[in-house]
Amino acid sequence: MSERSHAHPHAEAPDQHRAYAPKSIRSAVLTVSDSRTEATDSSGQLIQERLESAGHEVPDRLIVKDDPKAIRAAVLRQVSRPDIDAVIITGGTGVSPRDVTPDTVEPMLEKVLTGFGELFRMLSFEEIGPAAVLSRALAGTVERTVIYVMPGSSGAVRLGMDRLILPEVAHVVGQLRR
Repeated sequence: MSERSHAHPHAEAPDQHRAYAPKSIRSAVLTVSDSRTEATDSSGQLIQERLESAGHEVPDRLIVKDDPKAIRAAVLRQVSRPDIDAVIITGGTGVSPRDVTPDTVEPMLEKVLTGFGELFRMLSFEEIGPAAVLSRALAGTVERTVIYVMPGSSGAVRLGMDRLILPEVAHVVGQLRR
């Protein structure tokens, strides 16, 4: 028995699961905003750059209005595509009346990955303090697609991508393909 397995009997399980992880995944990037354009969508651009730098592909990137019907239609379109493993959404996660992304996406999820939102807010709290409670970041799965929802700020995107999404997205996709 390895040194690590003495510490915790299931410590090797994530390593075994990662054996199913593909080297590269294909992700759609959705920016939810009434005001951003392709030229001003710095958060969507940051997500795409982070994914591609990690060896992943971004077959689709779009901007969707802060409208439940538009968000739902865009997510369903991406989930139905066989070439999309993940949908990463930025924007519309606050508490203003126009912020409807989590309210729209969460009912669509078959499995909610509650730890994502919890960890996102914890890590956010370390950076921005109590304002982190205003973030309604979340993640979950629909069929064989993982969906992440993050705030629209570049700082939030950087935190979510670097600390939570990129280290585990291929692992999640591998599990969904099993």
